[in-house]
Amino acid sequence: MSDVRVVRVRPRATLALLLASAGGVVAFFWPLLVEPGALVGSTSAPLVFALLLPVLLGVVLAELADGGLDTKGLAMLGVLSAIGAALRPLGAGTAGVETVFFLLVLGGRVFGAGFGFVLGATTLFASALLTAGVGPWLPFQMLAAAWVGLGAGLLPRVRGRVELLLLGAYAAASSLFYGFLMNFSFWPFVLGGGTQISFDATRGPLENLHSFWLYSLATSLGWDVGRAVTTVVLVLIAGPAVLAALRRASRRAAFDAPVEFAPVTASSG
Repeated sequence: MSDVRVVRVRPRATLALLLASAGGVVAFFWPLLVEPGALVGSTSAPLVFALLLPVLLGVVLAELADGGLDTKGLAMLGVLSAIGAALRPLGAGTAGVETVFFLLVLGGRVFGAGFGFVLGATTLFASALLTAGVGPWLPFQMLAAAWVGLGAGLLPRVRGRVELLLLGAYAAASSLFYGFLMNFSFWPFVLGGGTQISFDATRGPLENLHSFWLYSLATSLGWDVGRAVTTVVLVLIAGPAVLAALRRASRRAAFDAPVEFAPVTASSG
């Protein structure tokens, strides 16, 4: 039995998702997309994007939910988001250990790309409310996690050991990519000038990417590798049981069963 698509991504929702993702790329990488020298003294752009991203996410989530998410899907989303929000504080902040990303990968895998996108965003939002982690970084976290869940739902349809190895490889890559995105969202403004690993608005994109790579090596690569290792280990160890449980819940909920309304017959008096 193939996995279901709990959130049906319709053409308008696909367009909204593509536009929001394009806006997200600009929000993360805007220092590399403008002419060198134009950013000198600029500090307001991150705040502007922190205000813009919730609007973009809201539009996409509304489009995905509009006719594409029924009550059963909403209930499953609520359960997995709550579990993810409860898991995240168990490891976050300890040597890069993150216990939530494996659930985003497995949830997106079983229930599809649209569900994975929504699950990533809602899980990080619920986690921020639970841990008082609300701040200008939250929209960036939500979008990056949404991309993790989205990508899991787009992986090739395979089963057995091949599927587990594929999910493990994706877990490692997406965990590192999440760390890369989050580092870049604040790196241009966190160090100031004058160091070899600082962002320099007068230099070109390749030079700044080189500085960013040195910054990541010096400050955060260990944490990102810790997240990747934790996620891979959880996927490989707990993955078979969690995948089976999610697929069993999917079969029982019958997300893809058509809704039929039986005609009402008048009872004889």
